[in-house]
Amino acid sequence: MKPEAHSFFDKVYEVAKKIPYGRVTSYGAIANYLGAVRSARMVGYAMNGSHNKDVPAHRVVNRKGLLTGKHHFDGTNLMQQLLESEGITVINNQIQDFEKVFWEPSKELESTK
Repeated sequence: MKPEAHSFFDKVYEVAKKIPYGRVTSYGAIANYLGAVRSARMVGYAMNGSHNKDVPAHRVVNRKGLLTGKHHFDGTNLMQQLLESEGITVINNQIQDFEKVFWEPSKELESTK
């Protein structure tokens, strides 16, 4: 992995660690906050590599609230179970009331990228 990618991943992890319990954000929202507007996929790669880093990757979903990263979690429904344990309702791999539980880092965090 290139040093720049490692640094970007570390920034992604820092943002993800700030997602409050019971809230979710999207890959794109994190990318946008970091000033990398077209890098949602790279945020996804970072989430895939976040195991054993104390990062709540289950709180990062796609822009429509779909659990697109669920196959990277151990077990069949671990991502859904983790979200539901935080009070988030998931039906057919999609977060219900997505707008209510969505956390926008660009609005919630200072611009201290």
